[in-house]
Amino acid sequence: MIIRTLTYGRYSTFLQNPKSIEDQFRLCQKYAKQHSLTIVDYAHDSAESGSAIHRTGIQFLLDNLSKYDVILCEALDRLSRDQADMAFIYKLAKFNGVKIITVEDGEVSEIHIGVKGTMNTLFLRALADKTRRGLIGKIAEGKSAGGKCFGYDVVKGIGIDGEPIKGELKINQEQSRIVRRILYDYAYLDKSPKTIAKELNEERIPGPSGKEWGASTINGNRRRGTGILNNDLYSGTRVWNRLTYVKHPLTGKRQSRLNPESELVFKEMPELKIVDDELWQAVKRKQRLLDVRESGYKPKRRASYLLSDLIKCGGCGGGVSLVNSTQYGCSRARNKGTCSNRKTINKKLIETAVINAMKAELATEATVKLVVKEYNTQLEKLIASQQTDKTNQQAEISRLKKEKSNLVNAIKQGVDASLVKDELIDVCSKLQQAEETKDLPKVKPLKSEGISKRFLELLNTYDSSLMSKEAMLIMRDAVECVVLDESGKADLTLNPYAVVKKKTRHIDESFRLVAGAGFEPTTFGL
Repeated sequence: MIIRTLTYGRYSTFLQNPKSIEDQFRLCQKYAKQHSLTIVDYAHDSAESGSAIHRTGIQFLLDNLSKYDVILCEALDRLSRDQADMAFIYKLAKFNGVKIITVEDGEVSEIHIGVKGTMNTLFLRALADKTRRGLIGKIAEGKSAGGKCFGYDVVKGIGIDGEPIKGELKINQEQSRIVRRILYDYAYLDKSPKTIAKELNEERIPGPSGKEWGASTINGNRRRGTGILNNDLYSGTRVWNRLTYVKHPLTGKRQSRLNPESELVFKEMPELKIVDDELWQAVKRKQRLLDVRESGYKPKRRASYLLSDLIKCGGCGGGVSLVNSTQYGCSRARNKGTCSNRKTINKKLIETAVINAMKAELATEATVKLVVKEYNTQLEKLIASQQTDKTNQQAEISRLKKEKSNLVNAIKQGVDASLVKDELIDVCSKLQQAEETKDLPKVKPLKSEGISKRFLELLNTYDSSLMSKEAMLIMRDAVECVVLDESGKADLTLNPYAVVKKKTRHIDESFRLVAGAGFEPTTFGL
């Protein structure tokens, strides 16, 4: 009688000798010959952990159990090191009338499954603990525990002990300049990761993988320490053990989980520091401001009016809101009765006053000079862009003319006109459109006096009824607050530098909203 036997072999990692499977098969063949087993098939898994059941070889074995009488392997831990998986394999084999035999223990029974399964599970846990201790030791010695990050190179060579150097990094000067640029642009120039990635790609600077940059490559995940903005090693501190990896019991896929902060391992590495403390802290400050979830901040509803949430009561310090469709008043005085300030002010009146105060600031000589300078800068960019567009347009016209000529010549040489008719019509249409737009309107430069005059004219005609949403948001940024006091007067605190994008704010300036600034104090409450 032929005892149909499938022989299974496995080795765990790429660090082990692939010939290990051949050795296992050789032992199984010897055992089969001694016990009159006929090997009819082989299955194996190379560089696969015994803790996972989703392996090609083991799945082949399970799918074809009915074809065999015996499953033969060197030892039980070759089939699996997971106690539950081992019990499942045994139960399925028993259901199909298949025996599991190992060279080490002979025929496997429930006792083997219980005892050996427990021992194999404990072995995996002990192996994980030993590996972890070894990695912690590497970190303590100032070495890398694995992986490579942008900005550094792996040191290769032979140490003084004659052994290969392992776990050491050195700064890559070219990449470190890119790192400093990214952090500076993000922290000080207020550029988004998307904008930074776009600029790097336009300059054909390769990303960490050698491919294009993406916003996620820069932004990463703050809690997981991924991304250029979150790599603590750039600041001279190596952080290890952020994540624990576990395998899903059903799919066998690894999933990462954040470790508690108390389990993180820190090691100062000043020799690997790429950015100074000031720049690194500037990045962290901006991240904290933008980190909605960690700060607990909930975005407010977009302001409906120019002065929404910007008016404060001079009596209690609380907010001033619309008490009806036309009047602002202290919210606490009306809702809680805890403030004696019952003064109100007309919405249109105070908005006009604020706009007039802003006009006065924008009409200063320094601001006008800034507007002239910005206009000329943008004008130069526009002229350069038009020149580029004109060159591209001429090239497109030449290409279309050539394509049209080729199609006409093809018809002359005997090609059926019906075959190229639609294509010729399309080319002629595109050519006509290109020639109509080739003469772009020229941008006429203005003298400084003309720009100043036009700017001041626009200011004089500007009022709240003409204000767009975008303009309202910009003006709100320039308003520190408006304080309504119990005497019926109000103070407006402006930040005149806020109207200039990216310009550093130096001082606060306060302007009293009285006669001449846009309204009369005696009109309060009307």
